Amino acid sequence: MRLAIYPGSFDPVTNGHLDIIERAATLFDRLIVAVSMNPGKKPLFTVEERLQMISEVTRHFDNVTTDSYKGLTVNFACEKNAKAIIRGLRAISDFENEFMMALTNKKLKPAVETIFLMTRAEYSFISSSAVKEVASFGGCVGELVPPLVQKRLRDKYINEN
Repeated sequence: MRLAIYPGSFDPVTNGHLDIIERAATLFDRLIVAVSMNPGKKPLFTVEERLQMISEVTRHFDNVTTDSYKGLTVNFACEKNAKAIIRGLRAISDFENEFMMALTNKKLKPAVETIFLMTRAEYSFISSSAVKEVASFGGCVGELVPPLVQKRLRDKYINEN
């Protein structure tokens, strides 16, 4: 079975993430969307909330599951017996950092490949950070995230204020 992981913070999951998930799901028998727990970041949503949102918006994919992990992504990939790590690229500015991570991962675990997928042009400007900023000021993020995520963002910022 060809298994890949698609790691990220997904805080929150965007339409750009879903574009990568959809395309990666066609390339592999099984895809794990893996929420990384980074203690250095202050996420808006808990790991559990992010996993629930991702599960909900990907439920129509038979071969996509969710999980979370701490530590090195490449170690998590090996624990799951994944053959590949999927990384989404929005713009050329993403490439340098992603390239360095891919080389580091290859040095640590040569059997795990990194596969870069370019997001579709219409999603190339979307980032979770930008989505959160727009939503925090009451702006419409309906074209940037799935409806469930839009509602959760609205609820989160209404409860904060």
